Amino acid sequence: MSFGIVVIISIFVLFLPNDDVPSGFPPGTDKLVHSALFAALALTGLRAGARARWLVPVLVAYAVGSEIGQSVPALGRSSDPLDVVADCVGIVIGWLCSVNIRRTSR
Repeated sequence: MSFGIVVIISIFVLFLPNDDVPSGFPPGTDKLVHSALFAALALTGLRAGARARWLVPVLVAYAVGSEIGQSVPALGRSSDPLDVVADCVGIVIGWLCSVNIRRTSR
């Protein structure tokens, strides 16, 4: 259930038109949001029982796809390859957190 909620949140965060995206945050905040969002996706997906060997590549593809989607003119947003890097950092963080939780709960 939590994974589904995070997926829905990610769709809103990643695909809102530019007019609906909050502005005025300090520089770099966007990258932190990307990392946190993808860490949450990885952690909740793995905790829900998804296997890392398929979830991680799917999330990487989602990261790339979301940046391609943000380049659609109707959204008025821009694509940034560094966002994909931040997403991948988040995926690794989420995976490591999942491994740590699993290890400590044994």
